[in-house]
Amino acid sequence: MSTKAALISVYDKTGLEKFAQGLLLHGYSIVSTGGTAAFLKELHIPVRLVEDITNVIELLDGRVKTLHPAIFGGILARRNHPADVNTLSQLHYPLFDMVVVSLYPFSDALTKSLPQEQLLEYIDIGGVSLLRAAAKNFRDVLVVSDVLDYPKVLEHLTNPVNNFAIQHASKAFQLTASYDALIAQYFNQSNDVLFPQSLTLTYTLDDVLRYGENPHQQAAVYKEINASSPLLDASILHGKKLSYNNLRDAEAALQLLREFKKPTVVALKHLNPCGVSSKETLLEAWNEAFHADSISIYGGIVATNQMIDYQTALSMHSLFLEIIIAKGFELEALKLLQKKKNLRLLAINDFTTKNVVSSVSIEGGLLYQTSDTSAITFEDFELVSTQCPSPQEYIDLLFAIRIARHVKSNAIVIAKNETTLGIGAGQMNRVGAANIALTQANSKSIGSVLASDGFIPMVDTIHLAAKY
Repeated sequence: MSTKAALISVYDKTGLEKFAQGLLLHGYSIVSTGGTAAFLKELHIPVRLVEDITNVIELLDGRVKTLHPAIFGGILARRNHPADVNTLSQLHYPLFDMVVVSLYPFSDALTKSLPQEQLLEYIDIGGVSLLRAAAKNFRDVLVVSDVLDYPKVLEHLTNPVNNFAIQHASKAFQLTASYDALIAQYFNQSNDVLFPQSLTLTYTLDDVLRYGENPHQQAAVYKEINASSPLLDASILHGKKLSYNNLRDAEAALQLLREFKKPTVVALKHLNPCGVSSKETLLEAWNEAFHADSISIYGGIVATNQMIDYQTALSMHSLFLEIIIAKGFELEALKLLQKKKNLRLLAINDFTTKNVVSSVSIEGGLLYQTSDTSAITFEDFELVSTQCPSPQEYIDLLFAIRIARHVKSNAIVIAKNETTLGIGAGQMNRVGAANIALTQANSKSIGSVLASDGFIPMVDTIHLAAKY
């Protein structure tokens, strides 16, 4: 063998031909496992089989290929430890300077609903071990875990970059940690384990954001592997990328919108709805949601579970909005709204949610709970007054309480004819929230209903409502 050797064992052969040829030009010899070696030989690239070094053929239908001291000794040997090098020399084991691995695609296999017996064969053992070993010994071994890094590696061999090896070691450990976390999640879900002793969650970087909640904060958005994300998967038909606050507001709007089947419009600002209306037509719902709070909607976002038509778009066009989220946009409506340079237009086809749990971080910890997706129905109501609500009041009560669950506590929602008239959000006491909502509704509150997101501890809120 030459003075430099690369061990290559990859499931994904993308870009491998050019990369292997580049390694040969840099004086590397190549050692490979069965499938990779066969691929390279077909391309007339010289390669040595792992079994020629271990003197052991692949076992158990390929389950055991590289798990041998001759391989891992050559990866883990420390070049500045003479005893390590002498040991390998006496055993006639080669030293490896580079390890290139792409793992069995367990995440892809999960999406195919395979029987467990087949799925288990997509759990990589040798590849993960090779990556971890090479990453541990990054001072002497360059680990390559991503086929997209092949050009960077070849460039590095010509023009070395500082800290290149440790950066790729970090990347390899991130990959194996994510890989194992996904497997652990699968086993937890298979056994209905909701709160495991060690919670391992894995996400991939979706985008680095311009800034966080405030301009001086840095931020990024990550996406859960193999999970659908109506918001992150949405088609951005117009406008610049969403910001940190945009994403939070848009998610809040979608969570609320999922409560309704009828054509519904949600106007939202700073995580709280300012106007919501459900009507028989989109245009009517938009007009009512806008007039519910025509001041707060300025600079906010609008979400609807319908396709936006031209007449509705024409009504929206004169208003300054950050985002419009819809099931789609008719062509003429899209052309009209695209004239507004800073307006983001998002098309979301599927408004359903499959989230079983939700989480929020605290300093040094994570709060983890089942998602609040239970349906609220008429059967959940208990009548404790002497006066029975009318059929329309029942409908409005159901409408209002569905909104109240998405308003920051303490929350009060005043509604009539499936349209909000006033919303009091995030107050330190409930009568304060009621005062805001009722003041906003004012004379329109006659004949309306009031919903609270928690019990009303004092009669003062009832007395205040009675005044209206």
